[in-house]
Amino acid sequence: MNTTFQYDHYYLYEELKSNLEYFAQKYPDLCDVEVLCVTEKGLNQYAVTLTNKKTGDALSKPGYYMDGNIHAGEVTASMTCMYLVDWLLTEYGQNPEITKLLDTETIYVLPRISPDGAESYLTTPNFMYSADRDWKEVYGGVAPEDIDGDGVVRMMRYKDPYGIWKIDPEDPEQMVMRKPDEIDGEFYSVWTEGEFEEYDGDENLKEKKMKWSMNFNRNFPYGWFPDPREIGAGEYPLSFPEIKAVHDFILAHKNIGGLSAMHTTAGMILFPPGTRPEAQGIPADMKAFRAIGQMGTEETGYPCVNIFDTFLADQVNYSSGALDDWAYENQGIVSYTVELWDLANKVGMPEDMTARLTGDTDTKIKRYNAYREWVKKNSPEAYVPWHEYDHPHFGKIEIGGYNYKFTQQNPPGHMLCELCEGIARYMVRFARCMPKVEVVSLDKEKVSDGVYKITAVVGNRGFLPTNLTDQAIRAAVNKPVKVEISGAEELVTGKACEEIGDLSGYSRAQTKVFYGEVINRQEAKMKKKVSWIVKAKEQDTITIKVSHEKSGWDEKSLTL
Repeated sequence: MNTTFQYDHYYLYEELKSNLEYFAQKYPDLCDVEVLCVTEKGLNQYAVTLTNKKTGDALSKPGYYMDGNIHAGEVTASMTCMYLVDWLLTEYGQNPEITKLLDTETIYVLPRISPDGAESYLTTPNFMYSADRDWKEVYGGVAPEDIDGDGVVRMMRYKDPYGIWKIDPEDPEQMVMRKPDEIDGEFYSVWTEGEFEEYDGDENLKEKKMKWSMNFNRNFPYGWFPDPREIGAGEYPLSFPEIKAVHDFILAHKNIGGLSAMHTTAGMILFPPGTRPEAQGIPADMKAFRAIGQMGTEETGYPCVNIFDTFLADQVNYSSGALDDWAYENQGIVSYTVELWDLANKVGMPEDMTARLTGDTDTKIKRYNAYREWVKKNSPEAYVPWHEYDHPHFGKIEIGGYNYKFTQQNPPGHMLCELCEGIARYMVRFARCMPKVEVVSLDKEKVSDGVYKITAVVGNRGFLPTNLTDQAIRAAVNKPVKVEISGAEELVTGKACEEIGDLSGYSRAQTKVFYGEVINRQEAKMKKKVSWIVKAKEQDTITIKVSHEKSGWDEKSLTL
Protein backbone atom coordinates (compact mmCIF):
# COMPACT_ATOMS: atom_id res chain seq x y z
CA MET A 1 0.00 0.00 0.00
CA ASN A 2 1.57 3.27 -1.14
CA THR A 3 1.76 6.27 1.20
CA THR A 4 3.71 9.52 1.15
CA PHE A 5 4.82 9.46 4.80
CA GLN A 6 6.12 6.80 7.17
CA TYR A 7 3.96 5.06 9.79
CA ASP A 8 6.57 3.58 12.10
CA HIS A 9 6.23 6.11 14.92
CA TYR A 10 3.58 8.29 16.57
CA TYR A 11 3.18 11.83 15.30
CA LEU A 12 3.58 14.80 17.58
CA TYR A 13 1.29 17.74 16.85
CA GLU A 14 3.70 19.61 14.59
CA GLU A 15 4.31 16.58 12.37
CA LEU A 16 0.59 15.83 12.12
CA LYS A 17 -0.11 19.48 11.29
CA SER A 18 2.69 19.62 8.71
CA ASN A 19 1.50 16.49 6.94
CA LEU A 20 -2.09 17.72 6.77
CA GLU A 21 -0.94 21.06 5.35
CA TYR A 22 1.13 19.19 2.77
CA PHE A 23 -1.91 17.17 1.66
CA ALA A 24 -4.07 20.28 1.33
CA GLN A 25 -1.42 22.02 -0.79
CA LYS A 26 -0.47 18.98 -2.87
CA TYR A 27 -4.04 17.86 -3.65
CA PRO A 28 -6.23 20.99 -3.77
CA ASP A 29 -8.83 19.26 -5.96
CA LEU A 30 -9.17 16.34 -3.55
CA CYS A 31 -8.42 17.57 -0.05
CA ASP A 32 -9.62 20.33 2.27
CA VAL A 33 -8.30 20.79 5.82
CA GLU A 34 -10.19 22.95 8.29
CA VAL A 35 -9.85 23.84 11.96
CA LEU A 36 -12.92 22.91 14.00
CA CYS A 37 -11.74 24.39 17.29
CA VAL A 38 -8.64 25.68 19.03
CA THR A 39 -7.89 24.00 22.35
CA GLU A 40 -6.95 25.54 25.66
CA LYS A 41 -3.29 25.03 24.77
CA GLY A 42 -3.74 26.70 21.39
CA LEU A 43 -3.62 23.52 19.30
CA ASN A 44 -5.91 22.95 16.33
CA GLN A 45 -8.51 20.23 16.11
CA TYR A 46 -8.49 19.39 12.39
CA ALA A 47 -11.08 17.96 10.04
CA VAL A 48 -10.10 16.62 6.61
CA THR A 49 -12.54 16.39 3.71
CA LEU A 50 -11.58 14.10 0.85
CA THR A 51 -13.47 14.01 -2.45
CA ASN A 52 -12.95 14.86 -6.09
CA LYS A 53 -14.31 18.39 -6.28
CA LYS A 54 -14.55 18.16 -10.07
CA THR A 55 -17.25 15.48 -9.77
CA GLY A 56 -19.41 17.42 -7.35
CA ASP A 57 -19.60 19.23 -4.05
CA ALA A 58 -18.64 17.23 -0.96
CA LEU A 59 -22.14 17.47 0.54
CA SER A 60 -23.77 16.22 -2.67
CA LYS A 61 -22.23 12.75 -2.30
CA PRO A 62 -22.67 9.96 0.24
CA GLY A 63 -20.45 10.69 3.22
CA TYR A 64 -18.34 8.50 5.48
CA TYR A 65 -16.76 9.66 8.75
CA MET A 66 -13.72 8.43 10.72
CA ASP A 67 -12.08 9.89 13.81
CA GLY A 68 -9.38 9.11 16.34
CA ASN A 69 -7.69 10.11 19.57
CA ILE A 70 -10.76 11.14 21.54
CA HIS A 71 -8.80 9.57 24.39
CA ALA A 72 -5.33 11.01 24.89
CA GLY A 73 -3.40 7.75 25.09
CA GLU A 74 -5.05 6.08 22.13
CA VAL A 75 -2.56 7.49 19.65
CA THR A 76 -2.78 4.43 17.40
CA ALA A 77 -6.23 5.74 16.50
CA SER A 78 -4.88 9.03 15.13
CA MET A 79 -2.24 7.18 13.13
CA THR A 80 -4.85 4.98 11.40
CA CYS A 81 -6.72 8.17 10.49
CA MET A 82 -3.59 9.80 9.07
CA TYR A 83 -2.72 6.63 7.19
CA LEU A 84 -6.14 6.50 5.52
CA VAL A 85 -5.88 10.13 4.38
CA ASP A 86 -2.36 9.52 3.06
CA TRP A 87 -3.21 6.27 1.27
CA LEU A 88 -6.33 7.64 -0.43
CA LEU A 89 -4.56 10.73 -1.72
CA THR A 90 -1.34 8.98 -2.73
CA GLU A 91 -3.20 6.20 -4.58
CA TYR A 92 -5.82 8.41 -6.28
CA GLY A 93 -5.50 8.12 -10.04
CA GLN A 94 -3.51 4.89 -9.75
CA ASN A 95 -5.80 2.60 -7.79
CA PRO A 96 -9.17 2.27 -9.61
CA GLU A 97 -11.09 1.44 -6.44
CA ILE A 98 -9.78 4.47 -4.56
CA THR A 99 -10.22 6.73 -7.58
CA LYS A 100 -13.87 5.72 -7.90
CA LEU A 101 -14.42 6.13 -4.18
CA LEU A 102 -13.23 9.75 -4.12
CA ASP A 103 -15.04 10.48 -7.39
CA THR A 104 -18.38 9.30 -6.02
CA GLU A 105 -18.21 9.70 -2.23
CA THR A 106 -16.89 12.03 0.45
CA ILE A 107 -14.60 10.89 3.25
CA TYR A 108 -14.39 12.96 6.43
CA VAL A 109 -11.50 12.33 8.82
CA LEU A 110 -10.90 13.94 12.23
CA PRO A 111 -7.49 12.47 13.06
CA ARG A 112 -6.99 13.86 16.56
CA ILE A 113 -10.00 14.98 18.56
CA SER A 114 -7.89 15.76 21.62
CA PRO A 115 -4.61 17.31 20.45
CA ASP A 116 -3.86 18.64 23.95
CA GLY A 117 -4.18 15.21 25.52
CA ALA A 118 -2.25 13.39 22.79
CA GLU A 119 0.63 15.85 22.94
CA SER A 120 0.92 15.50 26.70
CA TYR A 121 0.73 11.71 26.44
CA LEU A 122 3.46 11.59 23.78
CA THR A 123 5.85 14.07 25.36
CA THR A 124 5.58 13.26 29.08
CA PRO A 125 5.33 10.10 31.20
CA ASN A 126 1.80 11.17 32.21
CA PHE A 127 -1.46 9.30 31.82
CA MET A 128 -4.93 10.81 31.37
CA TYR A 129 -8.29 9.95 29.84
CA SER A 130 -8.75 12.75 27.33
CA ALA A 131 -6.80 15.87 28.30
CA ASP A 132 -4.39 17.06 30.97
CA ARG A 133 -6.91 19.34 32.62
CA ASP A 134 -7.91 19.03 36.25
CA TRP A 135 -11.28 17.41 36.80
CA LYS A 136 -12.61 16.92 40.31
CA GLU A 137 -9.27 15.71 41.62
CA VAL A 138 -9.30 13.40 44.62
CA TYR A 139 -6.24 13.80 46.84
CA GLY A 140 -4.14 11.23 48.63
CA GLY A 141 -2.52 7.90 47.83
CA VAL A 142 0.16 6.59 45.49
CA ALA A 143 0.14 8.82 42.41
CA PRO A 144 1.68 7.52 39.15
CA GLU A 145 4.86 9.42 38.35
CA ASP A 146 8.21 8.81 36.66
CA ILE A 147 10.30 9.14 39.80
CA ASP A 148 13.56 7.69 38.43
CA GLY A 149 13.55 10.04 35.45
CA ASP A 150 13.78 7.50 32.63
CA GLY A 151 10.72 8.95 30.88
CA VAL A 152 8.41 6.01 31.62
CA VAL A 153 6.05 5.18 34.48
CA ARG A 154 6.72 1.52 35.27
CA MET A 155 6.07 -0.62 38.38
CA MET A 156 7.69 -0.42 41.81
CA ARG A 157 8.01 -3.00 44.56
CA TYR A 158 9.27 -2.84 48.13
CA LYS A 159 9.51 -5.25 51.05
CA ASP A 160 6.43 -5.12 53.23
CA PRO A 161 5.34 -7.75 55.79
CA TYR A 162 1.77 -6.78 54.96
CA GLY A 163 2.31 -7.11 51.22
CA ILE A 164 0.35 -9.68 49.22
CA TRP A 165 3.13 -10.39 46.72
CA LYS A 166 6.33 -12.43 46.71
CA ILE A 167 9.11 -12.95 44.20
CA ASP A 168 8.59 -16.01 42.04
CA PRO A 169 11.32 -18.47 43.11
CA GLU A 170 11.62 -19.64 39.50
CA ASP A 171 11.90 -16.14 38.00
CA PRO A 172 13.09 -13.21 40.16
CA GLU A 173 11.71 -10.75 37.59
CA GLN A 174 8.19 -12.07 38.16
CA MET A 175 5.84 -11.43 41.06
CA VAL A 176 3.26 -13.93 42.28
CA MET A 177 0.66 -13.69 45.05
CA ARG A 178 1.39 -15.26 48.39
CA LYS A 179 -0.65 -18.30 49.33
CA PRO A 180 -3.31 -18.21 52.08
CA ASP A 181 -1.09 -20.19 54.45
CA GLU A 182 2.10 -18.20 53.82
CA ILE A 183 2.38 -16.28 57.07
CA ASP A 184 6.14 -16.12 57.33
CA GLY A 185 8.48 -15.05 54.57
CA GLU A 186 9.65 -12.09 52.53
CA PHE A 187 6.68 -10.27 51.02
CA TYR A 188 6.25 -7.18 48.89
CA SER A 189 3.83 -4.41 48.04
CA VAL A 190 3.62 -3.64 44.34
CA TRP A 191 2.39 -0.31 42.96
CA THR A 192 2.59 1.75 39.85
CA GLU A 193 5.79 3.77 40.00
CA GLY A 194 5.05 7.05 41.72
CA GLU A 195 5.07 9.41 44.64
CA PHE A 196 3.07 9.10 47.82
CA GLU A 197 0.64 11.88 48.68
CA GLU A 198 -0.57 12.14 52.27
CA TYR A 199 -4.27 11.79 52.85
CA ASP A 200 -6.71 11.71 55.75
CA GLY A 201 -7.39 8.10 56.54
CA ASP A 202 -6.04 4.95 58.12
CA GLU A 203 -2.66 3.34 57.65
CA ASN A 204 -3.73 1.33 54.59
CA LEU A 205 -2.32 2.60 51.34
CA LYS A 206 -4.47 3.33 48.33
CA GLU A 207 -3.86 4.26 44.73
CA LYS A 208 -4.62 7.86 44.01
CA LYS A 209 -7.46 8.39 41.58
CA MET A 210 -6.44 9.78 38.22
CA LYS A 211 -5.90 13.52 38.34
CA TRP A 212 -6.87 14.13 34.72
CA SER A 213 -10.04 12.06 34.51
CA MET A 214 -12.23 14.03 32.11
CA ASN A 215 -13.56 11.60 29.50
CA PHE A 216 -14.56 13.21 26.21
CA ASN A 217 -16.33 10.05 25.04
CA ARG A 218 -18.89 10.35 27.83
CA ASN A 219 -19.90 13.91 26.93
CA PHE A 220 -22.28 13.24 24.03
CA PRO A 221 -26.01 13.82 24.60
CA TYR A 222 -27.39 10.29 24.29
CA GLY A 223 -27.32 8.44 27.61
CA TRP A 224 -25.30 11.16 29.36
CA PHE A 225 -24.85 10.75 33.13
CA PRO A 226 -23.05 13.16 35.50
CA ASP A 227 -20.49 12.33 38.17
CA PRO A 228 -20.28 10.10 40.12
CA ARG A 229 -22.24 7.71 37.86
CA GLU A 230 -19.99 8.54 34.90
CA ILE A 231 -16.58 9.84 35.98
CA GLY A 232 -15.30 12.64 33.77
CA ALA A 233 -18.48 13.08 31.71
CA GLY A 234 -18.45 16.85 32.12
CA GLU A 235 -20.80 19.36 33.72
CA TYR A 236 -23.43 18.78 31.02
CA PRO A 237 -23.61 17.21 27.54
CA LEU A 238 -21.28 18.89 25.01
CA SER A 239 -19.62 20.94 27.74
CA PHE A 240 -16.15 20.10 26.40
CA PRO A 241 -15.32 22.37 23.41
CA GLU A 242 -13.64 19.55 21.50
CA ILE A 243 -16.79 17.42 21.71
CA LYS A 244 -19.12 20.28 20.86
CA ALA A 245 -17.02 20.79 17.72
CA VAL A 246 -17.29 17.10 16.73
CA HIS A 247 -21.03 17.04 17.41
CA ASP A 248 -21.63 20.18 15.34
CA PHE A 249 -19.45 18.92 12.49
CA ILE A 250 -21.49 15.74 12.15
CA LEU A 251 -24.79 17.64 12.26
CA ALA A 252 -23.54 20.09 9.64
CA HIS A 253 -22.60 17.30 7.25
CA LYS A 254 -25.96 15.71 6.57
CA ASN A 255 -24.49 13.29 4.04
CA ILE A 256 -22.66 11.25 6.68
CA GLY A 257 -24.11 7.74 6.64
CA GLY A 258 -21.33 5.64 8.17
CA LEU A 259 -19.09 6.37 11.15
CA SER A 260 -16.05 4.70 12.69
CA ALA A 261 -14.59 5.96 15.98
CA MET A 262 -11.08 4.58 16.46
CA HIS A 263 -9.87 3.61 19.94
CA THR A 264 -7.47 1.26 21.74
CA THR A 265 -7.09 -1.36 23.12
CA ALA A 266 -9.05 -4.60 22.82
CA GLY A 267 -8.95 -5.76 19.20
CA MET A 268 -12.71 -5.56 18.62
CA ILE A 269 -15.19 -3.98 16.23
CA LEU A 270 -18.06 -2.83 18.43
CA PHE A 271 -21.54 -1.84 17.31
CA PRO A 272 -24.52 -0.26 19.13
CA PRO A 273 -26.67 -0.37 21.08
CA GLY A 274 -24.37 0.27 23.99
CA THR A 275 -27.13 0.87 26.52
CA ARG A 276 -29.07 -2.38 26.10
CA PRO A 277 -28.45 -5.93 24.80
CA GLU A 278 -28.30 -6.69 21.09
CA ALA A 279 -31.41 -8.86 21.55
CA GLN A 280 -33.32 -5.64 22.28
CA GLY A 281 -31.95 -3.94 19.16
CA ILE A 282 -33.72 -3.60 15.81
CA PRO A 283 -33.16 -6.90 13.96
CA ALA A 284 -32.62 -5.40 10.50
CA ASP A 285 -30.08 -2.92 11.89
CA MET A 286 -28.25 -5.59 13.86
CA LYS A 287 -28.02 -7.77 10.73
CA ALA A 288 -26.49 -4.91 8.74
CA PHE A 289 -24.08 -4.05 11.56
CA ARG A 290 -22.81 -7.62 11.63
CA ALA A 291 -22.48 -7.85 7.84
CA ILE A 292 -20.40 -4.65 7.62
CA GLY A 293 -18.40 -5.60 10.70
CA GLN A 294 -17.59 -9.00 9.20
CA MET A 295 -15.60 -7.19 6.50
CA GLY A 296 -13.55 -5.64 9.30
CA THR A 297 -12.93 -9.08 10.74
CA GLU A 298 -11.71 -10.24 7.33
CA GLU A 299 -9.24 -7.35 7.11
CA THR A 300 -8.06 -7.15 10.73
CA GLY A 301 -8.93 -10.39 12.49
CA TYR A 302 -10.92 -8.43 15.10
CA PRO A 303 -14.29 -9.95 16.02
CA CYS A 304 -17.41 -7.85 15.43
CA VAL A 305 -19.56 -7.81 18.58
CA ASN A 306 -22.22 -5.77 20.32
CA ILE A 307 -20.92 -3.20 22.81
CA PHE A 308 -23.34 -3.90 25.65
CA ASP A 309 -23.16 -7.68 25.51
CA THR A 310 -19.41 -8.02 25.05
CA PHE A 311 -17.54 -4.92 26.17
CA LEU A 312 -19.17 -3.47 29.27
CA ALA A 313 -17.84 -4.67 32.61
CA ASP A 314 -20.83 -3.20 34.47
CA GLN A 315 -24.15 -3.79 32.71
CA VAL A 316 -26.19 -2.15 35.49
CA ASN A 317 -24.34 1.14 35.89
CA TYR A 318 -23.13 0.94 32.31
CA SER A 319 -20.95 3.57 30.66
CA SER A 320 -22.76 5.79 28.17
CA GLY A 321 -22.71 9.21 26.58
CA ALA A 322 -20.46 7.90 23.79
CA LEU A 323 -20.21 9.08 20.19
CA ASP A 324 -21.30 5.82 18.55
CA ASP A 325 -24.52 5.57 20.59
CA TRP A 326 -25.41 9.21 19.95
CA ALA A 327 -24.73 8.90 16.21
CA TYR A 328 -26.84 5.75 15.91
CA GLU A 329 -29.66 6.39 18.38
CA ASN A 330 -30.20 10.10 17.67
CA GLN A 331 -29.02 10.40 14.06
CA GLY A 332 -29.61 6.91 12.66
CA ILE A 333 -26.02 6.67 11.40
CA VAL A 334 -24.39 3.25 11.04
CA SER A 335 -21.73 3.63 13.72
CA TYR A 336 -18.90 1.55 15.14
CA THR A 337 -16.21 1.84 17.76
CA VAL A 338 -13.06 0.08 16.54
CA GLU A 339 -10.79 -0.98 19.40
CA LEU A 340 -7.32 -1.28 17.86
CA TRP A 341 -4.46 -3.51 19.00
CA ASP A 342 -4.86 -6.52 21.27
CA LEU A 343 -1.84 -7.78 23.15
CA ALA A 344 -3.97 -10.26 25.11
CA ASN A 345 -4.73 -12.26 21.98
CA LYS A 346 -1.14 -12.03 20.82
CA VAL A 347 0.05 -13.75 23.98
CA GLY A 348 -2.69 -16.37 23.70
CA MET A 349 -4.70 -15.17 26.68
CA PRO A 350 -7.78 -13.33 25.33
CA GLU A 351 -9.54 -11.14 27.84
CA ASP A 352 -13.24 -11.29 28.73
CA MET A 353 -14.03 -7.58 28.70
CA THR A 354 -17.23 -8.05 30.73
CA ALA A 355 -15.16 -9.58 33.56
CA ARG A 356 -12.60 -6.80 33.89
CA LEU A 357 -13.93 -5.86 37.33
CA THR A 358 -14.53 -9.36 38.65
CA GLY A 359 -12.23 -11.63 36.65
CA ASP A 360 -9.99 -14.27 38.16
CA THR A 361 -6.92 -12.62 39.72
CA ASP A 362 -4.58 -15.51 38.96
CA THR A 363 -5.47 -15.27 35.27
CA LYS A 364 -4.83 -11.53 35.27
CA ILE A 365 -1.40 -12.07 36.84
CA LYS A 366 -0.53 -14.75 34.32
CA ARG A 367 -1.65 -12.46 31.51
CA TYR A 368 0.47 -9.59 32.82
CA ASN A 369 3.52 -11.83 33.05
CA ALA A 370 2.83 -13.08 29.52
CA TYR A 371 2.80 -9.44 28.41
CA ARG A 372 6.16 -8.93 30.08
CA GLU A 373 7.71 -11.88 28.28
CA TRP A 374 6.23 -10.74 24.96
CA VAL A 375 7.67 -7.25 25.43
CA LYS A 376 11.13 -8.62 26.28
CA LYS A 377 11.08 -10.61 23.04
CA ASN A 378 9.33 -8.24 20.63
CA SER A 379 10.14 -4.78 21.98
CA PRO A 380 13.16 -5.18 24.30
CA GLU A 381 13.90 -1.46 24.32
CA ALA A 382 10.61 -0.98 26.21
CA TYR A 383 11.63 -3.26 29.09
CA VAL A 384 13.79 -2.50 32.14
CA PRO A 385 14.66 -5.12 34.82
CA TRP A 386 14.07 -4.37 38.48
CA HIS A 387 16.64 -1.90 39.83
CA GLU A 388 17.05 -0.18 43.17
CA TYR A 389 15.87 3.34 43.92
CA ASP A 390 15.64 5.42 47.10
CA HIS A 391 12.02 6.41 47.45
CA PRO A 392 11.31 9.52 49.56
CA HIS A 393 8.48 7.77 51.39
CA PHE A 394 9.01 4.00 51.12
CA GLY A 395 12.80 3.96 51.36
CA LYS A 396 14.64 1.26 49.41
CA ILE A 397 12.47 0.09 46.52
CA GLU A 398 12.92 -1.45 43.10
CA ILE A 399 11.56 -0.09 39.84
CA GLY A 400 11.11 -2.11 36.68
CA GLY A 401 8.78 -3.42 34.00
CA TYR A 402 7.73 -2.44 30.50
CA ASN A 403 6.56 0.76 28.86
CA TYR A 404 2.80 0.27 28.98
CA LYS A 405 2.11 3.13 26.57
CA PHE A 406 3.81 1.63 23.53
CA THR A 407 3.46 -2.09 24.13
CA GLN A 408 0.11 -2.75 25.78
CA GLN A 409 -1.98 0.34 25.06
CA ASN A 410 -0.43 0.97 21.62
CA PRO A 411 1.74 -1.28 19.45
CA PRO A 412 5.50 -0.77 19.21
CA GLY A 413 6.32 1.54 16.32
CA HIS A 414 7.62 -1.24 14.09
CA MET A 415 4.19 -2.95 14.24
CA LEU A 416 2.14 0.17 13.58
CA CYS A 417 2.12 0.26 9.77
CA GLU A 418 0.73 -3.24 9.35
CA LEU A 419 -2.14 -2.39 11.69
CA CYS A 420 -2.87 0.82 9.77
CA GLU A 421 -3.01 -1.07 6.48
CA GLY A 422 -5.68 -3.50 7.66
CA ILE A 423 -7.82 -0.72 9.10
CA ALA A 424 -7.52 1.37 5.92
CA ARG A 425 -8.73 -1.53 3.79
CA TYR A 426 -11.70 -1.99 6.10
CA MET A 427 -12.57 1.72 6.09
CA VAL A 428 -12.69 1.75 2.29
CA ARG A 429 -14.93 -1.32 2.22
CA PHE A 430 -17.21 0.23 4.83
CA ALA A 431 -17.43 3.49 2.89
CA ARG A 432 -18.53 1.56 -0.19
CA CYS A 433 -21.61 0.34 1.72
CA MET A 434 -23.30 3.75 1.64
CA PRO A 435 -26.63 4.14 -0.21
CA LYS A 436 -26.38 5.46 -3.76
CA VAL A 437 -29.43 6.70 -5.65
CA GLU A 438 -29.69 6.62 -9.44
CA VAL A 439 -32.16 7.10 -12.26
CA VAL A 440 -32.50 3.53 -13.47
CA SER A 441 -34.59 4.28 -16.58
CA LEU A 442 -36.43 7.14 -18.21
CA ASP A 443 -39.18 6.69 -20.82
CA LYS A 444 -41.69 8.80 -22.76
CA GLU A 445 -45.09 8.07 -24.23
CA LYS A 446 -46.96 10.48 -26.50
CA VAL A 447 -50.51 10.96 -25.23
CA SER A 448 -51.58 13.56 -27.82
CA ASP A 449 -50.06 16.48 -29.64
CA GLY A 450 -47.94 18.38 -27.15
CA VAL A 451 -48.82 16.03 -24.28
CA TYR A 452 -46.51 13.27 -23.02
CA LYS A 453 -46.33 10.77 -20.21
CA ILE A 454 -42.89 10.69 -18.62
CA THR A 455 -42.00 7.66 -16.52
CA ALA A 456 -38.86 7.32 -14.45
CA VAL A 457 -37.64 4.44 -12.36
CA VAL A 458 -35.30 5.46 -9.61
CA GLY A 459 -33.37 3.14 -7.33
CA ASN A 460 -30.80 2.70 -4.61
CA ARG A 461 -27.96 0.42 -5.65
CA GLY A 462 -26.17 0.63 -2.29
CA PHE A 463 -25.97 -1.93 0.49
CA LEU A 464 -27.63 0.34 3.05
CA PRO A 465 -31.12 1.81 2.62
CA THR A 466 -31.45 5.54 2.10
CA ASN A 467 -32.68 5.84 5.69
CA LEU A 468 -29.49 3.98 6.72
CA THR A 469 -31.12 2.28 9.71
CA ASP A 470 -34.61 1.57 11.00
CA GLN A 471 -33.53 3.51 14.08
CA ALA A 472 -33.45 6.63 11.89
CA ILE A 473 -37.14 6.06 11.17
CA ARG A 474 -37.89 5.62 14.88
CA ALA A 475 -35.98 8.79 15.69
CA ALA A 476 -37.77 10.60 12.83
CA VAL A 477 -34.51 11.83 11.32
CA ASN A 478 -34.77 10.03 7.96
CA LYS A 479 -35.40 12.32 4.99
CA PRO A 480 -37.29 11.30 1.84
CA VAL A 481 -35.74 10.65 -1.54
CA LYS A 482 -36.63 13.47 -3.93
CA VAL A 483 -37.35 13.12 -7.65
CA GLU A 484 -37.43 16.34 -9.70
CA ILE A 485 -38.55 16.95 -13.26
CA SER A 486 -37.53 19.92 -15.40
CA GLY A 487 -37.77 20.99 -19.05
CA ALA A 488 -41.55 20.75 -19.53
CA GLU A 489 -43.74 23.76 -20.32
CA GLU A 490 -46.40 22.61 -17.88
CA LEU A 491 -47.10 19.73 -15.51
CA VAL A 492 -50.57 18.32 -16.03
CA THR A 493 -50.17 15.70 -13.30
CA GLY A 494 -47.49 15.23 -10.69
CA LYS A 495 -45.24 17.70 -8.92
CA ALA A 496 -42.04 19.35 -9.99
CA CYS A 497 -40.46 17.72 -6.92
CA GLU A 498 -41.88 14.42 -5.72
CA GLU A 499 -40.94 13.02 -2.32
CA ILE A 500 -41.04 9.23 -2.57
CA GLY A 501 -39.96 8.20 0.93
CA ASP A 502 -37.17 5.68 1.53
CA LEU A 503 -35.52 3.26 -0.87
CA SER A 504 -34.28 0.02 0.58
CA GLY A 505 -30.76 -1.28 0.02
CA TYR A 506 -29.77 -4.82 -0.80
CA SER A 507 -28.93 -5.34 2.87
CA ARG A 508 -32.68 -5.67 3.37
CA ALA A 509 -33.18 -8.40 0.76
CA GLN A 510 -34.45 -11.66 2.26
CA THR A 511 -33.18 -15.01 1.01
CA LYS A 512 -34.76 -18.29 2.13
CA VAL A 513 -33.63 -21.85 1.51
CA PHE A 514 -36.36 -24.48 1.27
CA TYR A 515 -36.34 -28.27 1.12
CA GLY A 516 -34.74 -29.58 -2.02
CA GLU A 517 -32.23 -26.72 -1.91
CA VAL A 518 -34.55 -24.33 -3.73
CA ILE A 519 -33.51 -20.73 -3.03
CA ASN A 520 -36.14 -18.02 -3.05
CA ARG A 521 -35.01 -14.44 -3.00
CA GLN A 522 -37.53 -11.90 -1.83
CA GLU A 523 -36.59 -8.55 -3.35
CA ALA A 524 -36.21 -5.55 -1.12
CA LYS A 525 -37.94 -2.40 -2.28
CA MET A 526 -34.90 -0.81 -3.86
CA LYS A 527 -36.67 0.85 -6.83
CA LYS A 528 -39.72 3.03 -7.35
CA LYS A 529 -41.58 4.27 -10.44
CA VAL A 530 -42.65 7.91 -10.77
CA SER A 531 -44.81 9.29 -13.62
CA TRP A 532 -45.91 12.71 -14.85
CA ILE A 533 -48.16 14.01 -17.61
CA VAL A 534 -46.51 17.06 -19.16
CA LYS A 535 -47.12 19.59 -21.86
CA ALA A 536 -44.06 20.15 -24.02
CA LYS A 537 -42.86 20.62 -27.57
CA GLU A 538 -41.10 18.11 -29.74
CA GLN A 539 -37.32 18.31 -29.29
CA ASP A 540 -37.72 19.68 -25.77
CA THR A 541 -35.37 18.05 -23.28
CA ILE A 542 -36.85 16.56 -20.12
CA THR A 543 -34.49 15.95 -17.20
CA ILE A 544 -35.16 13.81 -14.17
CA LYS A 545 -33.00 14.19 -11.08
CA VAL A 546 -33.08 11.94 -8.03
CA SER A 547 -31.36 13.10 -4.84
CA HIS A 548 -31.07 12.31 -1.17
CA GLU A 549 -28.91 13.87 1.52
CA LYS A 550 -27.30 10.54 2.51
CA SER A 551 -27.27 8.95 -0.91
CA GLY A 552 -26.01 11.47 -3.46
CA TRP A 553 -27.78 12.26 -6.70
CA ASP A 554 -28.14 11.22 -10.33
CA GLU A 555 -29.96 12.51 -13.38
CA LYS A 556 -30.99 11.47 -16.87
CA SER A 557 -32.43 13.38 -19.80
CA LEU A 558 -34.42 12.53 -22.91
CA THR A 559 -35.52 14.48 -25.97
CA LEU A 560 -39.19 14.46 -26.93
